[in-house]
Amino acid sequence: MPPYLLLALRIITGMGGVILVITTLSAAIRSFILPRNEVVRMNVWAFMGIRTIFDAAARLANSYERRDKIMAHYAPVALVALPVFWEALVSLGYTSLYWALDEGTWKQCYKLSSSSLLTLGTTDSHHLLISALSYSEATLGLLLLTLLISYLPTIYQAFSRREATVAQLELRAGTPPTAACLLAWLNHDGSVQNDDQQWAEWERWFVEIEESHTSLPVLTFFRSPQPGRSWVTAGGLILDTAALLFAAVDGNQPRQAQITFKAGCLALNRMYRFFDNKARAEPSSLLLTEEDAPNRADFDLTCDELTKNGLKVCEDRADAWRRYCELRSRYTTALRFLAQLTMAPGVRSKT
Repeated sequence: MPPYLLLALRIITGMGGVILVITTLSAAIRSFILPRNEVVRMNVWAFMGIRTIFDAAARLANSYERRDKIMAHYAPVALVALPVFWEALVSLGYTSLYWALDEGTWKQCYKLSSSSLLTLGTTDSHHLLISALSYSEATLGLLLLTLLISYLPTIYQAFSRREATVAQLELRAGTPPTAACLLAWLNHDGSVQNDDQQWAEWERWFVEIEESHTSLPVLTFFRSPQPGRSWVTAGGLILDTAALLFAAVDGNQPRQAQITFKAGCLALNRMYRFFDNKARAEPSSLLLTEEDAPNRADFDLTCDELTKNGLKVCEDRADAWRRYCELRSRYTTALRFLAQLTMAPGVRSKT
């Protein structure tokens, strides 16, 4: 190869290595340090590749329990694989830099890069500039691992807070949980006007999951400890309960319940837009959800159940049904999308 072409190739390769290293470091910083819901394409590619493998394994399962057990490993595996993916790209970037600086063959440059990245010290260089690059690579290797280790407690604290509310809902809404059962529990003292504290806690829960699940998207795919639970179905249950309260129960609507309903609709729709428009995440083709259109017969049965539990139901059932359908339309699309994306168990519109 003519010397001038070789020089041009080394310059282009070196610039590519610099861009790759900077891009990878930027991805790591935006993933864990930047406090906003920014999509990191590099991470999306890594997660999509791992998700493809898990989806293929889940298709071989013959029951939801087995699929749930398989998919429970997806988020932890993807999270652990992320720094490995970053370090592989950093190693490739520095290999290109070493070759551009004429440190040796591609094989020798790769050995030097790997030795530096993992701080093994098995390969050395006698050039000051190469040694400086080697030390900088070792620093980046430690930094990438430290970022993940440092943020693991934050991730699991957010997960624990989310799941505490999910578990509490199961205790209050029955098994399987229904909006009618939860509304009856709220009416335990004969009134649904004095449960502001409970609705306020759910408002904070919606605000927290919107912030944490878009700034740390991997949290979305962490599954509940129990196969029958899901943060998606829990959110849908709270909103269904509020919709049923506003549409079917006669009396003043608690202001805090209204705020919680708005917070829930905003949270689900913003997460839906984040994954659909920004992250370009595709719902699972394994249709494990059971999302159906609202059923008037079920609605009437629910109203009868509410009456038995001491709640005063609106006399005009047709108007109540219309309002209930209108309220559900504000979050049903987002709920269905997130349920399919996370393979949530049994999301139903039945009240």
